[in-house]
Amino acid sequence: MTLRSTYRRGCILLGIASLVLVAMTAQAQTSESDETERNEAIVRQAFDNWAAGSSNVFGELLAQDMNWTIHGSGPVAGTYGSRDSFVEDASLPLVNRLSSPIVPEVHTIWAQGDTVVVRFDGSATTTSGAPYENQFVWIFRMEDGLVTEAEAFLDLIAYQEVVDNNEPAEE
Repeated sequence: MTLRSTYRRGCILLGIASLVLVAMTAQAQTSESDETERNEAIVRQAFDNWAAGSSNVFGELLAQDMNWTIHGSGPVAGTYGSRDSFVEDASLPLVNRLSSPIVPEVHTIWAQGDTVVVRFDGSATTTSGAPYENQFVWIFRMEDGLVTEAEAFLDLIAYQEVVDNNEPAEE
């Protein structure tokens, strides 16, 4: 075997390896793009359903064993280790003091791979007849079409004022 034939074989192998790498990269990009589109569509549909009053967004989106973190300070800030814990300890204290459901107005949804970010406003009427308005940013990490981790940013003072100044709705 001559030096020239060894060089040619090396170049051919390098070319084949490059083609394989390009194909694998393209496949990974297509897979991430598919995941991004799928996750964005799932979240967008859940918010559309919520805005139309036809679903429970938490039941539709959240995995049972998910973690939800509310950032900020105040009694409700912290991390909840399951969907039930989050709903019971963070969502219901507010929702029980509203006479109408929160209606979301989505401003934008961003998605990249398994991460989806939703920026929206929410409004409702409290049990005392006062308006409740808040702005939210929710960041989701998704697996198999469900949220497994969530981070929430909102005006916790507005949340707490509703909880502190309104009687729970009668069931």
